[in-house]
Amino acid sequence: MSTPDIESLGRTSDWSGVRVVVAGFGVSGFAAADNLLFLGAQVTALDEATSEEKAEKAGLLETLGATIRLEAGATAVLPDGTDLVITSPGWRPDAPLLAQAAERGVPVWGEVELAWRLRDPERPAPWLAVTGTNGKTTTVQMLQSILTAAGLRAAAVGNVGLPIVEVVMDPEPYDVLAVELSSFQLHYAHSMSAESAVVLNVAEDHLDWYDDDPGGPTGMEKYAADKARIYERVQRACVYNLADPATEEMVREADVVEGARAVGFTLGMPAPGNLGVVEDLLVDRAFIEERATSAAELCTLADLASPAPHFVANALAAAALARAHGVSQQAVRDGLRAFRPDGHRIAHVAEADGVTWIDDSKATNPHAAQSSLSAFDDVVWVAGGLAKGARFDDLVVAVRDRLRGVVLLGRDRHVVADALSRHAPDVPVIDVGADETGDPMERVVDAAAGLARSGDTVLLAPGCASMDMFTNYGARGDAFAAAVHRRIARTD
Repeated sequence: MSTPDIESLGRTSDWSGVRVVVAGFGVSGFAAADNLLFLGAQVTALDEATSEEKAEKAGLLETLGATIRLEAGATAVLPDGTDLVITSPGWRPDAPLLAQAAERGVPVWGEVELAWRLRDPERPAPWLAVTGTNGKTTTVQMLQSILTAAGLRAAAVGNVGLPIVEVVMDPEPYDVLAVELSSFQLHYAHSMSAESAVVLNVAEDHLDWYDDDPGGPTGMEKYAADKARIYERVQRACVYNLADPATEEMVREADVVEGARAVGFTLGMPAPGNLGVVEDLLVDRAFIEERATSAAELCTLADLASPAPHFVANALAAAALARAHGVSQQAVRDGLRAFRPDGHRIAHVAEADGVTWIDDSKATNPHAAQSSLSAFDDVVWVAGGLAKGARFDDLVVAVRDRLRGVVLLGRDRHVVADALSRHAPDVPVIDVGADETGDPMERVVDAAAGLARSGDTVLLAPGCASMDMFTNYGARGDAFAAAVHRRIARTD
């Protein structure tokens, strides 16, 4: 059998005889395996863990001819004769299976790379791509709302919503896709050419995934480099954050399609070529003919679900991508008016005795927590969890004057505590621990209530991941809200 030309494979290619290993059998892994079987590939899917749902899906694909191994040690060895590996995004390049692929010269694609190659050549929906340390999901969902308001068949995909392979293989083509991409997904994407793309911001995160190279790039530099990949081969607009110089530098360094534009967004008055805010209006000075002398109104701050600065910035980024696609001012306004964020994103929990309780459990890194804290004046901050290698010094310096007090929980709470002791030693700190008996959120809420005064906000913005104590950030936010409501009921 002749060796298949892997780099030429696409939706209309002959996949018969192509031996593909799918590394990881989660939602995206199943979608990849399922569609590769449909195309005629020989598929082997490997995962170290099983569950009732995975076992059921494995049985389905096995009846279609796939080989599925769900057990400890299943991913230790790359099967002989493998032509291509499709990896789940969370897998580090030094994972044994991927390291063996590199040694043998076997190509490794992520789901995003596979999806890009499987687009319908007759009607390939353009991709409007979003990455950044924080705000990706909100921005992509805002963008989908705008595109839908414009009458387009659109979907939010990638790191959110449906698996992107499933969407590009849909028999009924989409008009346009709003694609959320993590640094992990971008690491394994090699040929994507988004119509337009944005890097919302770049701050420390996932440094447990990106190691420093002795004498070479740091983990942070490698993380930023993966983010910057989103701008490569952009066709229309590279959208960047004027408040984050790193994003502008990424645009300057990107190898784009000739004619692609650089478009900035700012919370201040925009210069020609940018989007920004004038008094209470979000305005466009990039996609109108008269941009040198005037601005086009997109919506008012009151049209948005939140006036928080980072929420407004996300709206401007989504608007820029939509306008680059040709969407009208009215559709931008209608889409942003209709949008409501998912739970656990600056979600109002309750107000009692003059104290407002806010759940922003989605703030899982210091940059997100800082954005959230900056939206309030006097704050009792609830923080801690899994720090993922991040540091909190810059955050504490930026927000210390807003802090009424801090309540700490979780495994890496000492990382936050150390930053507070260095930069805000006068701020009261209560450590409720991580592994004591009882409900940790009961202790958190009681401690926060003791620190808060009338007019204050108690803000759950942990700056850390949740999996040391909770199933996910949603479960952490739910536990916080439930404890708040129980306390209010007790004290009424």
